[in-house]
Order: sequence, then structure tokens, then C-alpha cells
Amino acid sequence: MEHNAIEMIGITKTFPGIIANDDVTISVRENEVLALLGENGAGKSTLMSVLFGAYEADRGVIRIRGKEVKIKDPNAATALGIGMVHQHFKLVHNYTVTENIVLGMEPVGRFGMLDLKNAAKRVAELSERYGLMVNPDDKIEDITVGMQQRVEILKTLYRNADILIFDEPTAVLTPQEIDELMNIIRRLKAEGKTIIIITHKLEEIKAVAERCTVLRRGKLIGTVTVADVTEQDLAEMMVGRAVKFQIDKAPANPGKAVLELKNISVKNSRGRLAVKDLSLDVHAGEIVGIAGVDGNGQSELIYAITGMTPVESGSVLLNGKDITKYGIRERIEAGIGHIPEDRQKHGLVSDFTVSENIVLKNYYKAPYSSKGGLLNYQAIRDKTASLIKDFDVRAAEGVATLAGSMSGGNKQKLIIAREIELSPEVLVVAQPTRGLDVGAIEYIRKRIVDERDKGRAILLVSFELDEIMNLCDRIATISKGSIAGIFKAGEVTEREIGVMMAGSKNKNTKEVPA
Repeated sequence: MEHNAIEMIGITKTFPGIIANDDVTISVRENEVLALLGENGAGKSTLMSVLFGAYEADRGVIRIRGKEVKIKDPNAATALGIGMVHQHFKLVHNYTVTENIVLGMEPVGRFGMLDLKNAAKRVAELSERYGLMVNPDDKIEDITVGMQQRVEILKTLYRNADILIFDEPTAVLTPQEIDELMNIIRRLKAEGKTIIIITHKLEEIKAVAERCTVLRRGKLIGTVTVADVTEQDLAEMMVGRAVKFQIDKAPANPGKAVLELKNISVKNSRGRLAVKDLSLDVHAGEIVGIAGVDGNGQSELIYAITGMTPVESGSVLLNGKDITKYGIRERIEAGIGHIPEDRQKHGLVSDFTVSENIVLKNYYKAPYSSKGGLLNYQAIRDKTASLIKDFDVRAAEGVATLAGSMSGGNKQKLIIAREIELSPEVLVVAQPTRGLDVGAIEYIRKRIVDERDKGRAILLVSFELDEIMNLCDRIATISKGSIAGIFKAGEVTEREIGVMMAGSKNKNTKEVPA
């Protein structure tokens, strides 16, 4: 008979204006990988935060290996052998790997002195045992995002966790890092660990999970054996309706060149050239995609187009006019819209309401502001109410909801609503569906195609190759800050794109006009 490592029975957790978990009951068997699937805002992270002691349930019972427990804080969870790898890493960037891992339970040697040497030795042993390949002496600020996640995994293992919770573990990883993480999870299972993965990526569930529990709007929908269902079945359980994985779109009808990048070079934050002599144009009524592995100059290119960083050389033209020296507001006024890759940092002000975020870029204009500079709050609220309805933004307290309290998918819809409402000439779209569920992905991709069909010029930067292949009319591959090739959609395979992303130029490649 298989024993349950975890039972959560009748868990209810409410926040002001929202029931995050509504009488949810789940079980996790000893030494299994269970996926916890649901839309953004379905209550997955809240449920696991209750298990980890970050929140206390209003009602319900938790049993660990048959014994009822009270988990009042994360220390209590740690004592029970429960570890959580958070979506947003909790690391001190100027500390070493070892210093981060022992933080809060610092090892003391003879004479009460801090004993980091033995701690580093244990970190190295754990790293090797689980195939994590982490150097205990590296500083966090010097290692990749994927490696930082491994440090978070090591933190749980160092504390002897045998139940591991992964919260959206692949949201910030490259495709290669995702494959490596899947292998790490398989290795953890082989070593006897019990694992819960909070996710909405169906292919990852099929890759590593044995069972999948689905939540929708705080309620339990059911638990299925992964081998017995298709990705389509899981998607329907998650969103409550059939979901299209492919976007239906008519062929592009491109017009004039709207955005022209002429031999631009851009430095990164360390003063090194990240974009080198890059030329590209985007025409009205087309989506041009930039495909590449993270860290090949995509971010710096977006910053240069939107005015967030200066161009070292070359020029940026909008409708034939040189805007290279324009500031951010001047570029917005000229017609550049921007859906940023980091919605927390560059997309929204978390402490502002939904209404305040909607008018961030045009609050000083009529009808939102009078000539005397006084804000017309009623006009702002009316416009916001209209947009959150049109874009299906789910905000617990309507227009007065704080942006920071919303789920990732709803934050993204809010940004897209604001940017599309501004009717830009060019829409620069970066990682539009990163970390989102299939329902939100379907919706957002459709809105991007709708904007193309209205004649907008759209530049799409995405690390998701299927998104590039699915949405774009032309595809440019970027490697080490330079364009490796430009193709029309349908003239290149995913594998060929992948080869060029890795830095190999295609000898037959030439610039493909719109």
C-alpha cells in the first residue's frame, strides 16, 4: 500500500475580497512528483504557501506521513522536512553561494567562530550528489539565473528537506536550463524525495509528473494520472473550456517601414557592447520576431528602441524621422508602445492602483487631466473599468485594486490594455507570455495578432521558439548582439533557428524584405 507523504484536507484561505483556496483537499504520495496545475490566480501558490507555513489557513487540516501537524511558519515546515524553491529567488547578491545557503543557520566551529569551510564542503558534496554543479565559492551576482535556482534547491537540501515544493520553477529559465532542471527533478526523485511542482506548462507536467492536481479559481477540479491524459485534456481542466494551441491568422499585408534600426550598437550595464552594428526594419501590418538565447543583446536592444538606454552608434528611425536622441516620453508621444520583459520592474508600479497604472503614460492629457493640471479621477476610473472588462483583467477590488496584489497573467493583461489603448505606431513586445497559463497565452497572442491586422508594426522578442514560429511573419535570429539571419515565416524550421541562436550563421541567409 502506498502511503501519503502529504494530505491537505479542506484547506480554506481568504484575503480581503478574494477566496484564494476554497475547501481544497489534495494528497501527495511518498516519493512521487505531483504537478499542481492552474491558471494565474487559481490559488496554487497560496495552497503551497500554507503547506510551507508562509500563510496560515483559515480552516483545514494538514497531515505529514499520517500525523496531523500545525505549520505556523517556515521554520516549522523546515523542521518537518519541507523545503520550498520560490519563483522569485530569495538570495543576497553580494554573498557567496555558501553564505546564502547557511543564512539563518550559520555553522559555528571552535571558539564560536563561523565555520564556512565545512559548510562549503557539505554544499559541494550535495551539489555533486544531485548533479547541480554549483561552485560553493561563487558570488550570486556572478552566476546565471538558472544557477541561482540551483542554489535555492541546495538551500532546501542543506536543511535536510525530503519534501520539495517548486513554485513556477521554469518561469525565468532558458529552454536548455529547463531541460537541465527536469533532469535534476528526476534525480531528486531517484534519491527518494517527494516533489510538488506548481506550474502551468503542460509539456513539463508530461515530462516529469506522475499525477496532476488541477485548481481553478480557488477550487479543486480533480486529480489525474498524467500518462492517461493529453495536454489538451489538462488545458481544458485548467481553464474550463477548449483551448487553441495554434493561433489562426491571415497572411500579413505589410506596408511601409515604420521602425528602422540602422547599424546600432548599444552597451550593457557593465559598459561592454551588447548590441553590435545591428540593422533591422519593421513594417506596418507585420510581426517581426527576434529569436535568441537570453543574454545575446535582446534586452539592450529593447532598451535602446524605447529610450531606456542610449545608443552608442547608429540610428533609430520612426516613420523616417530620427528619434535616436529622444527621451522616453518623447518616444511614447511619437508612437512607440512597450510591453516590457520585466512587468514588475518596468511595466507597473505595484503600489499604485489599477486605475493609476492605466494612465501612467498619459495622465497629463485630456480627459484625464485639466489644463490646470488637476486629475479627473472619474474619467480615469471610467476608462479603467472599460479596459479591464475588454481585456478580461481580473482584479478583486475592481479599479481600486493594487497592481501588486494581482496574479502575473492579470498584470500582463493590464499592461497590454494600457499599451494598446495608446494606439502606438510600433509595439515593442518582450516576453509577452512568460510565466502565464495557456488561457492567458491564447488571449494575449490573439490580441497581438489583432494589432498587426490593424496595421501596427510589431517587434516581438521571445525566448519561446514556439511563440516565435506561431506568431511572426518574419523571424530574425540574434547571437552575440548581431543578427545571424532573417527569414520569412514557413521558410525555416525550429531546428534551423535553434542552430543559429547558438551562433552558427546560415551561409544561404540574406536579409528578407517585408
